[in-house]
Amino acid sequence: MFKSLIAVASLLFVAAAPLHAQPARTAPDRVLVIGTKEAPPFSMKGEDGTWSGISIDLWRKIADEMHLRYRFKETSLQGLIDETAAGQLDAAVAALTVTSERERVVDFTQPFYSTGLGIAVSRASVFDWWRLIGSLFSLGFLWAMLGLIGVTILVGLVVWLLERRHSEHFGGVRKGLVSSVWWSALTMTQAGPDETPGTFWGRIIAIVWMGASVLAIAVFTAGITSQITAKQLQGVVHGVEDLRSARVGAIEGTATLEYLTKRGVRFRAYPTMKDGLEALKAGSLDAFVHDRPLLAWYVNKDFSSSLNMLDTVFAKQNYAIALPMDSLIRMPVNLVMLELMHSQWWEDLNAKYLGKE
Repeated sequence: MFKSLIAVASLLFVAAAPLHAQPARTAPDRVLVIGTKEAPPFSMKGEDGTWSGISIDLWRKIADEMHLRYRFKETSLQGLIDETAAGQLDAAVAALTVTSERERVVDFTQPFYSTGLGIAVSRASVFDWWRLIGSLFSLGFLWAMLGLIGVTILVGLVVWLLERRHSEHFGGVRKGLVSSVWWSALTMTQAGPDETPGTFWGRIIAIVWMGASVLAIAVFTAGITSQITAKQLQGVVHGVEDLRSARVGAIEGTATLEYLTKRGVRFRAYPTMKDGLEALKAGSLDAFVHDRPLLAWYVNKDFSSSLNMLDTVFAKQNYAIALPMDSLIRMPVNLVMLELMHSQWWEDLNAKYLGKE
């Protein structure tokens, strides 16, 4: 009986040995090729060719914890996905947004940074009268105009009913109605009509209408003036809802294009962030849309005097490290990453590159 137990224990030990040996396979005995690209402040290439940034420093820390050897290889955004999917890269580290299309060809680690899209606009927006006129003639504006005209006609009709038998000027159906409505319109605009109501109640209506029309015109004028002022100070775009009627720019090949396309926003794609922001500065665009932390970095660094970031953040995004499908290092990388993200080191790293909130 005792020998049987020893035999069973030996078999269990042998069967379990490959499972315990599995972690050794997660650290290949070779130099890993890690793809990256310029995406400040997550990945930045110095003049001496060295890389730094939030993503780069995170990978270095993970590699140190796992005792991995590696070298960086610079490529394009599409190259990060394609080369990782083909197994030419062991990992892609930059500011890679997790999307459904990319998830089909590569494997992502746990997200390490949550953000969204942001909007950059010009500080000195070019004032476009045609665009302003188009925005003024909205459905609300037309309803307000129709309401004002309707009240003017109604007051003219009331005056005609009161004065048609007591005044030659307001008498008759056709002539009297036209004269009454015309009097109401002139009174509303404070033009001072030659003929005025002569009856007691007619004059009461005239006095009330004079006061009410002053208030109506003042409110109407203030509304238009405030909208013109807002458009002139803030430009065409001051929120996500304005993108559909604006000239929008974005970077070609990014996840931003997918978002804009799905929401019917027409855009112009630029090869680099600098090209797009230069176009915005020159007045060729009304807004430029991209990942907010990257966009804010460029605006604050090179365009702080001419461009401005809106406060809005929309279209949630997650950054993660891309790996080939069924990568052996995915699980241990995730474990190390989760531990780091709950450490003081991670808070210090974000403060180093992004500043303290």
